[in-house]
Amino acid sequence: MDVDTRTLRYFVAVAEEGSLTGAAARLFVSQPALTKRIRGLEEDLGVRLFARSRSGMALTEAGRALALRAPALLDAWDQAARATGRAARVLRLGFLDAGAVGAVPEAIAAFRRSRPEWRVELRQCDWSDPSGGLARQEVDAAVVRLPFPGQKRWAVRELFTEERGVLLPAAHPLAARRTVLFKELVDEPFVAADAETGAWRDHWLAVEERDGHPVRIGAVTSRPDEWLGAVAGGCVALAPASAARFYAHPGVVFRPVRGIPPSRVGLVRPRDQARTPALDELLTAVERGTSRGTSRRTRCS
Repeated sequence: MDVDTRTLRYFVAVAEEGSLTGAAARLFVSQPALTKRIRGLEEDLGVRLFARSRSGMALTEAGRALALRAPALLDAWDQAARATGRAARVLRLGFLDAGAVGAVPEAIAAFRRSRPEWRVELRQCDWSDPSGGLARQEVDAAVVRLPFPGQKRWAVRELFTEERGVLLPAAHPLAARRTVLFKELVDEPFVAADAETGAWRDHWLAVEERDGHPVRIGAVTSRPDEWLGAVAGGCVALAPASAARFYAHPGVVFRPVRGIPPSRVGLVRPRDQARTPALDELLTAVERGTSRGTSRRTRCS
């Protein structure tokens, strides 16, 4: 019988969190999808791994036996995957949106000139995983928007900040304004990310700036094209200023918003992972390149 590593990671998360809700939030997956994985694992093994109750998920004796051994199996696999990547000289850098990446392609090009034997893969994740692929062990590091749930588990370096604004339907009354006050938006239907993205979702709904005013959700999506389509269809969405440059739709306009803090972009890597000189060099190049790119944007603005 074969069990894939993702299913095993899901099992470990549920065992450590003691609940499907906590594990789903940690993994950025829906609770039904997580439940299906756990049930499938139990069916494959022919045993019950958890005793389910209103208070959570308690490991059975069989579950404790697997929980005792699974982390070592996953650690061994991760070490093998990293060793394979080093042998193949491949580094994987995750990201969420073009605006956050900024000058990263230039930094990668500079790294390739100094390290031509290495290949760098940029992997874009949708917004269902605000960690840019790190939580799912799919990348070596990532350029992401802060904050995101569980970020204290990672080593985070803030790269730059940029103002946030709002995407509006072109026919919206506020679209005629040069600047919009956030308090003028609180009753609008907002486009939201999946609930599993937690603090990241709340940030893009400006929950803390609402003074307890409830959020009205008009659409839920994790992809830019669906995001723009929802705005064109009558919703509004907070967005970084760079969205106006990288994402366009004939029925959508971007306007700066006053009354909310800016978006922060960070470079994130595993905290306890063995250091790889090539990865260190790449991330240093990204930090330097992003700093120069930010300076150029500041002088031009």
